[in-house]
Amino acid sequence: MTDTTREDGLSAALSALARTFGLGEVRARQFLAHGLMNRNWRLDTASGAYAVKEITDVPLPTVRRNLAVLSGLASDGILVPAPLAADGGDLVAEIGGHGYCVLPWVDGDHVPGNELTLTQARELGAVLARLHEGLRRHAPGPLPEQAPLSKVGDPAAADRTAVVLLERLPAEAAADFGKAAAEALHERRDLLARHVGARPLGEVPAGPYGWTHGDFQYRNLIRQGGRVVAVLDWDRLGVRPYGEEVARTAQVQFGVGGVFDLDRVAAFTTGYRSVIDLPQADLADAVRRLWWKRMTDFWQLEFHLDRQDPTFGEMFLADEALLHWWTDRAEEVQAAYAAG
Repeated sequence: MTDTTREDGLSAALSALARTFGLGEVRARQFLAHGLMNRNWRLDTASGAYAVKEITDVPLPTVRRNLAVLSGLASDGILVPAPLAADGGDLVAEIGGHGYCVLPWVDGDHVPGNELTLTQARELGAVLARLHEGLRRHAPGPLPEQAPLSKVGDPAAADRTAVVLLERLPAEAAADFGKAAAEALHERRDLLARHVGARPLGEVPAGPYGWTHGDFQYRNLIRQGGRVVAVLDWDRLGVRPYGEEVARTAQVQFGVGGVFDLDRVAAFTTGYRSVIDLPQADLADAVRRLWWKRMTDFWQLEFHLDRQDPTFGEMFLADEALLHWWTDRAEEVQAAYAAG
């Protein structure tokens, strides 16, 4: 889908959107190409600058529930932009068959994890922990009596998926990507066969759990002067083990270029555990489960083939390199996560 098509979709809804949210005259708009799932724009209007999201992959009732949490977090000093209410108080407006939400624009930069200093990485861990504390106070609902089960991927099913994906790759393998993806799938099958005995036992994750952000990573963080000033994109808000979000965040932030930056992983987990005392054994369980999840899923390649979006293909190859590096250095990775 081209940016022009995306712009056309907003054009049809623009006047109704401005009226519904009381934005005033729209003077300029800019499509934000870095969004991977939903579609986002900046609007400059008579009343100020706003971020507009067209919601495409999350049920609208879930979005409404999640956005309702932000005002409470903001009142507590948590770094989140409070959403605007449409006519009648709804936080999501349905226009032309699409759902939209509007939030105040926050100036700043999205800084990849490998560009953070060790101090910034440690501060980021503390920001996540304080966010978890805030969600305890402003939860959108009660916690279940036990943590949600953590599905453990079946290695035989993963191997079958790899075979299917090999068959889906273009026969001409035109591109260098086709050849690289085929090699990666063959290597993943070998990796699965060698490490089938390392599959985590049971689907009950260890450690404390609660409401978590769900996608705490640099594309959803805005920095000014090196400090986080806003946490964005609350579509994945849900109940999870805290260790799961800590493990995933460190992997997404600091697993860059096919390797883990272990010093930054250690700084990040140290910062988190300076606020919330997450036992080492519980975090180790989360890291192991995350490693196995990466071992048995292929979502980036599936998205690439389904949507013909090269961004997901690049993500697949980068994460494939990280998986091999991680597998070869599992003890070193666990030691970095255990810091603090």
